[in-house]
Amino acid sequence: MKSAVFGAGAVAVLAVLSCAAAETRAQVALELAADGFSRPVAVRHAGDGSGRLFVVEQDGRIVVVENGTVRDEPYLDITSQVENGGNEQGLLGLAFHPDYEQNGFFFVDYTHDPAGAGPDVTRVSRFTVSAADPNLADPGSEVVLLQFDQDFSNHNGGDIHFGPDGFLYIATGDGGSARDPNDRAQDLGSLLGKLLRIDVDGGEPYGVPADNPFVGVGGGFRGEIY
Repeated sequence: MKSAVFGAGAVAVLAVLSCAAAETRAQVALELAADGFSRPVAVRHAGDGSGRLFVVEQDGRIVVVENGTVRDEPYLDITSQVENGGNEQGLLGLAFHPDYEQNGFFFVDYTHDPAGAGPDVTRVSRFTVSAADPNLADPGSEVVLLQFDQDFSNHNGGDIHFGPDGFLYIATGDGGSARDPNDRAQDLGSLLGKLLRIDVDGGEPYGVPADNPFVGVGGGFRGEIY
């Protein structure tokens, strides 16, 4: 049994070496799989049987590890779009569509500084793999599904995953500073400080699952909240 762990610029493989009996503690060891990354925050696979790992770097790059080798050209480079001025900002999440092998869709969560003097925002966007090269994404394929303001430069959340129900789950963070001074997490009209669940195949730019708890409740409550 193996699982990937990361940190301090390296990706390692944690291998369970032995567990002969229930009462015997498992002996484990770390094996370096790849290193040389810049602030890695997530590692994923595409579910396409290729065995590749995709490492998310906070400054706005996704790099491919294939057969233990880090490819020189990044899978995706959106550093020009990513706001990384705060220690907790940046490219923060990656999730491959359950049907990635057929449709080539993947999703990212990142902080962005829009033109003008407005607040930084979180974006959840869809990209598509290049038709010519499976190790490259099409940087011009971005479709912004969801965008919302951040109050401060920290507590941005950003982890995203597809659940077994096929819906995309998004952890948003409470907007920052300390102790949630704007009470965003308690405000059901705000997407901050929540776990969201959306249907990326159910509408444009997305649908809201009918069984999300605040669908149809009214009062300004956001239906995306799960």
